[in-house]
Amino acid sequence: MEFSFILLAGGNSRRFKSNIPKQYHKIGQKTLIDITINKIKEFKEIKRIIFVYNKRHKKYLKKNSHKIIKFVEGGNNRKESTFKALNYLKKQNVRGKVLIHDAARPNFSTKLLKNILINSKKNRTVIPILKLQDALKEKLKKKEILNLERKKFFLTQTPQSYNLTEIFLLHKKKKYKDDDFSLIGTSENVKFINGEKTNFKITDREDYSFLKKINKSILKFGIGFDVHKLVKKRKLYLGGIRIPSPLGTLGHSDGDPVLHSIIDALLGACGMKDIGEKFSDKNKKFENISSSILMKKVVDEVKKKNYSINNIDINIIAQTPKLKKYKKKISNNIAKLCEILSSSVNVKAKTTEKLGVIGQEKAIAAEVILSVIKYD
Repeated sequence: MEFSFILLAGGNSRRFKSNIPKQYHKIGQKTLIDITINKIKEFKEIKRIIFVYNKRHKKYLKKNSHKIIKFVEGGNNRKESTFKALNYLKKQNVRGKVLIHDAARPNFSTKLLKNILINSKKNRTVIPILKLQDALKEKLKKKEILNLERKKFFLTQTPQSYNLTEIFLLHKKKKYKDDDFSLIGTSENVKFINGEKTNFKITDREDYSFLKKINKSILKFGIGFDVHKLVKKRKLYLGGIRIPSPLGTLGHSDGDPVLHSIIDALLGACGMKDIGEKFSDKNKKFENISSSILMKKVVDEVKKKNYSINNIDINIIAQTPKLKKYKKKISNNIAKLCEILSSSVNVKAKTTEKLGVIGQEKAIAAEVILSVIKYD
């Protein structure tokens, strides 16, 4: 049996109260949409994903999406968006079953999806549900409260499975309320299966925070240190920022001790060797290269391993130049390179009270400690 999957991601996320739509927020390095799509792609019987997007969110769409993903612009509400996706499938002469799912529910398990697919082979409609466990009340007129028998009520979840032609015709003929199951109107020929408490809908920021907490994560730490000699006729770069100075750092690359320390700390935290092995000073292609370029390469590799940078704490150790007025620029640039908030980068400037080669203005050093998070 062939399945299509409609992923509804056209909502405005008003209650989420964020400049970024909730479906494009991330857990680790994956958006809520990525998390859902990765689960769908595990099932070969799902031949296509119809991604229904909000036209105002076009800038968030990935250009190099998987070939099974087809994009459909959504409507003014959930019903319109769903019907547009169904209509697209019908125009493509697609048959079989269709799964309809809200992008705001990324935490369903592959076990649940497998159960839906299996039951869909023998049933026209499959709906995951949850029984109510809390006391249920109804507020009536004149401040009267009615106690309801919770055994008579249940909650529906998505993904929901339907016969494609049937749900398409119901969308054309019947009134819609809340979800597509409201069009069925009866429990006849419907298979109810157990839903999952963790398959909750992300509505506000509290839901999103809870989702991050329940997703398994590993916290790791890394340390980095680098020192460079100060010489004439060289530029001084710290954290990717050009610092006015009569002396610059001597190095195979641009000699940025701050970025080199961060790179080493990142590689260490993620178990990826060290900067000398990765960017050898014997390799001519790294000669005089900007350390910002090296930094971006490492950040991209860290992301591919599903790590995200949590925070960075930096000591810049220099007798000269004075760095107080540059600390904010340095932290902002590092945050940009690492794709994290500037509040997650702390830059401190230290001297050695004129002791040693640093105190004698012959060298400059940086030390870093940082943490990364890896989500399973």
